[in-house]
Amino acid sequence: MADRPRDLAERMARRRKMGGQPGESRGDGYLRETFTLPREAARARAQAFFARYPKAGYMSAVEAWRELPGGEIEFTMRRLPSAD
Repeated sequence: MADRPRDLAERMARRRKMGGQPGESRGDGYLRETFTLPREAARARAQAFFARYPKAGYMSAVEAWRELPGGEIEFTMRRLPSAD
């Protein structure tokens, strides 16, 4: 039987909870932090993240983002635990 959209959403939420907490990895070696902020604050937070953890040293990236109905941005930043 095919999964209902609700089943899929619940499964995705469980996966997100497994590795979506600050400082946790999903077994791939990356640390992730998820933020929900107004657009300008989100942009500033991402810039600060890249300043603190440069892309070249930490392989930092915006892993995922979405705009919420109220206009806020939810985004997940990822990085390696330490630079080589």
